[in-house]
Amino acid sequence: MVDALKIESNPISRRDSFNIRDTHTRNLKPFNSGDIKILLLENISQKAVDILKKAGYQVEYHTKALDKETLIERIKDVHAVGIRSKTKLTEEVLSHANKLLTIGCFCIGTNQVDLNYAASRGICVFNSPFSNSRSVAELVIAEIILLSRQLGDRSREMHEGVWNKVSKGCYEIRGKTLGIVGYGHIGTQLGVLAESVGMHVIWYDVVPLMSIGMGRSAGSLDELLSESDFVSLHVPETPDTKNMISTRELSVMKKGSYLINASRGTVVDIEALAASLKSGHLAGAAVDVYPKEPFANGPGFESPLRNCPNTLLTPHIGGSTEEAQRMIGVEVATAITKFIDSGASINAVNFPQCDLRDIPSTDMTTLRIVNVHQNVPGVLKQLNNILANYNVNKQISDSKGDVAYFMADVTVNDQKEINTIYEHIADMNESIITRVLF
Repeated sequence: MVDALKIESNPISRRDSFNIRDTHTRNLKPFNSGDIKILLLENISQKAVDILKKAGYQVEYHTKALDKETLIERIKDVHAVGIRSKTKLTEEVLSHANKLLTIGCFCIGTNQVDLNYAASRGICVFNSPFSNSRSVAELVIAEIILLSRQLGDRSREMHEGVWNKVSKGCYEIRGKTLGIVGYGHIGTQLGVLAESVGMHVIWYDVVPLMSIGMGRSAGSLDELLSESDFVSLHVPETPDTKNMISTRELSVMKKGSYLINASRGTVVDIEALAASLKSGHLAGAAVDVYPKEPFANGPGFESPLRNCPNTLLTPHIGGSTEEAQRMIGVEVATAITKFIDSGASINAVNFPQCDLRDIPSTDMTTLRIVNVHQNVPGVLKQLNNILANYNVNKQISDSKGDVAYFMADVTVNDQKEINTIYEHIADMNESIITRVLF
């Protein structure tokens, strides 16, 4: 049963609801927003903390990831959890999350979350696919220059007390060809920056896209690899991209070329890359991501790439700038707030994407019903039968895989009607989560 609420009689017709253009709209909330608990891990931006606290939620903040046992204990009573890349939200962990409504991945990747299981529990997952694009692109440009001048090795030698002034094997990047594998948000920004410093850009993607600037598409991955002086990878982690760069692909690359991976650690066969660097076929590499990464900062990192010639190794910092983390914090925290308060699931990763236009501030009798249910025949019929005797101002429904999502703004006259609607919808066998927002 929902909490008691005073309903002010000021009914509005369906036609008026559609036509009205009230510049002042109601900010919807769960009935007890102060009871909403948020768990933030891994030193998420203070901007995100401020947004969530301003929404009236209780925020528990940790600078590091939690071990599995502690995480299971902490996640039992929270309504939302925010993570970055180290926290693993597996089926085992999520099975203890009895109140969880949404997960915010304050990063691009979502492979640290069991997305299908989360959806089956009605848990909506958001990420930030765009906010760190510039930071990653700038890092890659820096690495191209560092590799072409062998600056990593020269700096290490100087720290060891060795003066080694050489020009052999050092080049300008002007006029060189950069091959971008994965022409998405990062790839396109990288192409623009590369052209601005005089590079030629070619790109390859499995999706037909329009070139930006003077860049051109390659007909195949092999074509790109064979023509590029520098190859930069910007693809997601999928079964198709696992070890997509291995011994054969490295042999297709030009002798004396360079490989940069700031995408996902499973994309490159690390052993094969190390062999290609040591043999001299590749002139250098820059790697920011790894198949297995340490759980915490400190000593203990091991990789076959350590001590390879002209090889830049960085600890997954492609998006680790103050600007990117601030923008990620705003994007994901805002998505979490909108989902909790109004039910909006736009840009969700694992969930049907639905939203309804705002309710006018003059309308104090309309509530929003949101329901996550199994995507099977007959559920919409049940929902519409339950709401048949009420004025439904607007509604929307969508499905993704085995899960469907339903939202409706309903005019009610008293507390009893709210309870009746809520209980009938929640009692449907196919219901996963039902909420009432006012």
